[in-house]
Amino acid sequence: MDTSAATVGMIGLGSMGAPVAKRILAARGELVIHARRPQPELVEAGATWSATPRELASRVDVLLSLLPDLPELEALLDSEDGLLAGAGDLLILIGSTSSAPAVRDLAERLHAQTDGRVRVVDCPVSGGEDGAKAGTLSIMLGGDDPDDVALAADVLAPCGTPVHLGPLGAGEVAKACNQLVVSATILALGEATVLADRSGLDLDRMWRLLAGGYAGSRLLEARRDKLVSGDDSPSGMAKYMVKDLGFASDIAAATGTRAALLPALRAAFDEIVDAGLGERDISVTRRLTAQRGAHAGETRES
Repeated sequence: MDTSAATVGMIGLGSMGAPVAKRILAARGELVIHARRPQPELVEAGATWSATPRELASRVDVLLSLLPDLPELEALLDSEDGLLAGAGDLLILIGSTSSAPAVRDLAERLHAQTDGRVRVVDCPVSGGEDGAKAGTLSIMLGGDDPDDVALAADVLAPCGTPVHLGPLGAGEVAKACNQLVVSATILALGEATVLADRSGLDLDRMWRLLAGGYAGSRLLEARRDKLVSGDDSPSGMAKYMVKDLGFASDIAAATGTRAALLPALRAAFDEIVDAGLGERDISVTRRLTAQRGAHAGETRES
């Protein structure tokens, strides 16, 4: 298939999906969408609305899912109005952060159920809402068929840099590695912010200075203002890291890797969720550290 002639559809039009949809629509001139809620802004921009998943699948050659995880996608597959009821030859791009074995299992089921008409490439992304809007996402491709991978790369190119990393599931492994680094970094940034604040440092000055050294990172650049102000209003919600670190732990177990950081990171993000802070931005690690210090102080005084 001429990749430029493929008709693309999308489901999962939330905080990440909507800007991705806008970029694909602008680049290709058309996009077919379906969502639980109306999307007047995308329709006004030229997207074609489908009333049901079946109608969506019947109109497209490629379907990009940016739903949170596989269960949300699987809920739309079967039923008389489901995706499979309308699918012809269809390539599904799974952009969620999911379990690599679960992605492979789903692909095998779809292959058997449709006599190979429905195929899968996994394509989780990193870069957050800012990267989605700017078209600078890191896009991690996993797929077995070179033609399917090439089609996925062409569809996703307007959104960032797609790179094929290996067979189906490889993208999810890479995303788990990414989340390990992100979670460790944001936890360190949160703890360091509290240490500096309680020592009387000017937080903005400190982080602008340290950003030019080895402590600098894209994450610090993106979250510096939130760390300094303490405003952890949601962007990338912390609760999703619990799931992501669980997938990383599964990979560690499957590969016989005795990770030192993973257990501590999982415990920290479990604590964030248990404290009722899971829907805050991941920079909530500053708040968590401050609260833990307060609780410790109260214990010492009692």
